[in-house]
Amino acid sequence: MIWPEYGVDFWIATVIAVIFVGIAKAGFGGGVGALSTPLMSLVLPVAEAAALLLPLMILADQVAVYKYRGKFDRKTIWVALPGAIIGIGLAWLVFDRLVAQERLMKLGMGLISLLFVVYQLSRDYIFNRIEGVRFPNWVGQLLGTTSGFTSTIAHVGGPPFQIYVIPQKLDRDIYVGTNAWFFWAVNLIKLIPFGFLGFLTIGNLSTTLILVPIVIIGVYLGIWLNQRVSQSLFNGIIYSLMAVTGIQLVLGQSLLGLLLGG
Repeated sequence: MIWPEYGVDFWIATVIAVIFVGIAKAGFGGGVGALSTPLMSLVLPVAEAAALLLPLMILADQVAVYKYRGKFDRKTIWVALPGAIIGIGLAWLVFDRLVAQERLMKLGMGLISLLFVVYQLSRDYIFNRIEGVRFPNWVGQLLGTTSGFTSTIAHVGGPPFQIYVIPQKLDRDIYVGTNAWFFWAVNLIKLIPFGFLGFLTIGNLSTTLILVPIVIIGVYLGIWLNQRVSQSLFNGIIYSLMAVTGIQLVLGQSLLGLLLGG
């Protein structure tokens, strides 16, 4: 699809989504980046929304990796990354089998969005329960698999990886750097299935180039917000928007409608 053929609703949703990506990469807003793919899935097929955002995320990841070069925990990445590759492969199979069933894909995206909101609301409880726990490698690999899967489907791979990493109580810069390097590698690997499945089209890539300045604006906006706006208040707004988006995706492609073939 060539970019001028998109409608106004696409550009509104996409610009907002890409600004959210930039804000997230600036380190503001705990889950703002996770809203981007569900929001775009309201106006695009799920696979195309994910593919359109992927190069932008890699670009933003590259900035974070450069900033935290040398500041990451190698063991954590080497434990979780093989699992993430398996998760990416599983998501590849899902896209390959279900890409033509867009109603089911949007339902899945909506459910992932709602699960993310539940995770964020119960985050403190979860981390209080696992405080001081040292997970064995197989748990890290399983969480890595989950992270790779949800990251490929919806660019929402953070929660499973955080559950593995946060109890390790890494130094702040090491923790941020480990996240940056892990998801930089994951997003690069995701290019393989997206490419083979034909999602990285010339039209999508040209649209991505147009949106690059919007990501940069989002980064600077995130820096500005970090100095002036309460992060808890902002997160509350984002989680509310994500819940509404998830509900719309689920109800718009309801189970009853799927069962009736409507």
